[in-house]
Amino acid sequence: MVFGFDCLLCLIAAWVALALRLGEWPHDLHALLILTATTLLFWTIIAWPTGLYRNLIRFSGARASGRLFYACAMLGIPLTIIFGFIQIDGVPRTIAVLHPIIFFLLMLFMRLSLRFVVSDYLHLARGRTEERRRLLIYGAGRGGQQLANSLRQEPHLLLVGYIDDDERLSNQQLDGITVWHSSILDSVLEERRVNEVVLAIPSALRVRRREIVEALQARKIRVRMLPGIGQLIDGHFAVNDIRDVQVEDLLGRDAVAPNELLMGRSLLSKNVLVTGAGGSIGSELCRQIIHSRPKRLILVEQSEYFLYAIESELRRLALAEGCELELIPELADVADKDSVFRIFRRWQPETVYHAAAYKHVPLVESNPIAGMRNNIFSTLYCALAAEAVGVRRFILVSTDKAVRPTNVMGASKRVCELILQARAQEQDKTLFTMVRFGNVLGSSGSVVPLFKQQIAAGGPVTITHKDVTRYFMTIPEASQLVIQAGGMAEGGEVFVLDMGQPVLIRDLAETMVRLSGLTVRDAATPEGDVEIIEVGLRPGEKLYEELLIGDNPAPTVHSRIMQAREAVHPWNSLSDILEGLADRLRQGDVSQALSILHKLVPEYHRPTHKAAAPNLSI
Repeated sequence: MVFGFDCLLCLIAAWVALALRLGEWPHDLHALLILTATTLLFWTIIAWPTGLYRNLIRFSGARASGRLFYACAMLGIPLTIIFGFIQIDGVPRTIAVLHPIIFFLLMLFMRLSLRFVVSDYLHLARGRTEERRRLLIYGAGRGGQQLANSLRQEPHLLLVGYIDDDERLSNQQLDGITVWHSSILDSVLEERRVNEVVLAIPSALRVRRREIVEALQARKIRVRMLPGIGQLIDGHFAVNDIRDVQVEDLLGRDAVAPNELLMGRSLLSKNVLVTGAGGSIGSELCRQIIHSRPKRLILVEQSEYFLYAIESELRRLALAEGCELELIPELADVADKDSVFRIFRRWQPETVYHAAAYKHVPLVESNPIAGMRNNIFSTLYCALAAEAVGVRRFILVSTDKAVRPTNVMGASKRVCELILQARAQEQDKTLFTMVRFGNVLGSSGSVVPLFKQQIAAGGPVTITHKDVTRYFMTIPEASQLVIQAGGMAEGGEVFVLDMGQPVLIRDLAETMVRLSGLTVRDAATPEGDVEIIEVGLRPGEKLYEELLIGDNPAPTVHSRIMQAREAVHPWNSLSDILEGLADRLRQGDVSQALSILHKLVPEYHRPTHKAAAPNLSI
């Protein structure tokens, strides 16, 4: 049908071109027919192979128009040869240029007209069976415009306009859609009866995103957002990629671009080993490490499934990035000395990231023997094996719970730090360093996944105490900073990551409820959807976490990495105590093991508050 239309347009173009050239309507039908027939012959030869008639008209856009222009330009070549050099009676030579231009404009007009007619018809036809949601795009930049183009094909969505913070765009139009300034957001939402707002500002600071989301939530407007900026740059997103705002989009800080020198110093073309490679931090460390193109990456993990999952993912990532490296999966328990030494001797790593640990406070509190064995002695054996094979850099992933710990997990991680500090004093062949930070958003055992499950079940959302605060950081940012801190290592340092401002856990819970499109049920709003209740602090839990044992941390070359100044245990006395602890653990003597742990970490003490059952909240 489209080709038939084009044949008719070719005749009209020939008639108009001759009229423009001659200054009068043509009377010589012979010349008109020769021009039309010649043009259609070559148009068929050019258009069919280029796939012009395989395009769906209702999806025609800039790319289809460009291909149409290219085909018309190609058409001008044979027409110039025939009518310019050979010459046909009654057909002027300039027609070879004039006709393709007019033909292109007519075809372009016809396609765009059909596109809008067909789209409007489909919208009306489908709109009769379902109510269309009225949508507002926040952000009139490239992302917002790409989204608007995609929305034209969605009959159940109606774009009513844009909102933008740029005053220069106020009351302007983008492809017929009005842009309003954010200062009149309230009136726009009311007058246009907006049901949903999509944030199309992927490069905006987290603080600004949080302000916008909180303002819209107060008006009970659903808020969603576009995918990451990388997809927008590539143009690889569709309407189905629009997602709900996650708490990770609002918490934390805006990432600082990593220092590539520090990132690559301990990774580029090196043998790198990661313990706990299938865990939340370990797996993200592996992803970041691949970007720095090591020669070999050894993945050590005791969970068969997690090891399989991270190896499969990393192979796909390496292939996508064109990174040629050897991936080695090692299924092993790093608290087993023989396995550790076997792996280190076989693969001879140059850089080691020790992320393997039991980190869930209530579970380790209930299972102190397993927690101390896994955390303390995996670190000891990995450190000794690293020295034995000549590892250059050994980086321990530590935790803020190691500072004045009130639980076994935190105290055991402090012992891990003491081990590496002591070994750093004993030798200088292996650079031992520790990186301490707080909670990461979305990790296994994190409060965020638990709150999501409780909200999905209709509540209640359980918090341990209304005054509990925690530091939060995104997993990618934490992993990048760990790698960069490792690049600074000179031996024995305890690096502390700048975690930003602590977050009140109750505020976090309320934010997550509102992001789910629900309301908090409390004394002020008894008709709310989800209740938030306190269940009491768990065994070993603090109201707030600390990052430093001492005061006055030293700055480093990175603005978000500090160096702590803390006391060190001499290795001779430490090793004797560790031997006694190992013996108590083998015998299952919990009381004596905890006594030795307190001797190693004198600041370790259990809180005196009444704790709740360990399975109620994170």
